[in-house]
Amino acid sequence: MSNILEPLQELIANPIVVKILVAIIGLIAIAFFFRLLQRSLPRYIKDADTRYRARKTIGLAGYILMIIFVASVFGDSLGQLAVIFGAIGAGIAFALQEVITSIAGWVAISLGQYYQPGDRILLGGVRGDVIDITVLRTTVMECGDWVEGDLYNGRIVRIANSFVFKEPVFNYSADFPFLWDELVIPLNYNSDRKLARELLNQAVCEVMGDYIEYALNEWKTMVRKYLIEDARVEPIISIAAKDSWMEYTVRYVVDYKERRGRKDMLFDLILDKIDATNGKVQLPTATLELVRTSQLKVRLDPAERSL
Repeated sequence: MSNILEPLQELIANPIVVKILVAIIGLIAIAFFFRLLQRSLPRYIKDADTRYRARKTIGLAGYILMIIFVASVFGDSLGQLAVIFGAIGAGIAFALQEVITSIAGWVAISLGQYYQPGDRILLGGVRGDVIDITVLRTTVMECGDWVEGDLYNGRIVRIANSFVFKEPVFNYSADFPFLWDELVIPLNYNSDRKLARELLNQAVCEVMGDYIEYALNEWKTMVRKYLIEDARVEPIISIAAKDSWMEYTVRYVVDYKERRGRKDMLFDLILDKIDATNGKVQLPTATLELVRTSQLKVRLDPAERSL
């Protein structure tokens, strides 16, 4: 029995082993405390955005406290551990390249303002709203695919943070939370062009007018922040001639989350206004022109007729 206890006693007497055990117990205690805090404290916060940020802040504070605790435990032995951890770290870095890149991506996302929870992005071929960002992955509620427009399709996609270094990050809502959209309206050549332009302008101002002033202020901020031209935010109506009709293009700014709904409202209002013109403005109709063909005469050879 003493032969078995002697190695165990020597192991316990080793200060490095004792510190490792203390570090493990301390890390478990800290992790348990902050996990309990993450579950209990957000219950008293009603706002969803504040609740999410509070939960993330508590988690980050827990990680920082763990690092400080481990550093304090091994403060006098860091020189000895540096060589050991250096050799181990080289092997881990080679085996876990993707994981390390994802962690670096998380740092870049946090500090570089690529996106944040609530933004609509296109990353790694997936378009949707960011609902969570962790050390390794970004979680997105996907839009589109088999669903038309900008509506959710129900899939939750987790994308490795390393993609921010591999592909462009398209952000629909950062800095300027609006999109430019267009609606094409074909009209008959017999329509009153001046009246058509007037009613289209009225319709777009009625549906999108509440965005114009706010979007103008946001764009001024963009111009001050970036080297970018001062684009026109007010609605624009342009006309182009086609073979059988005139094509009016209505260009406007719209909130990125309401693009589909506002476009439907605008098109419906335009149709109502066209109907109210009593034929002065008309949508094109398909016209078929029948051309009379020449008379076709067929002569049969008498020998073939007898057959």
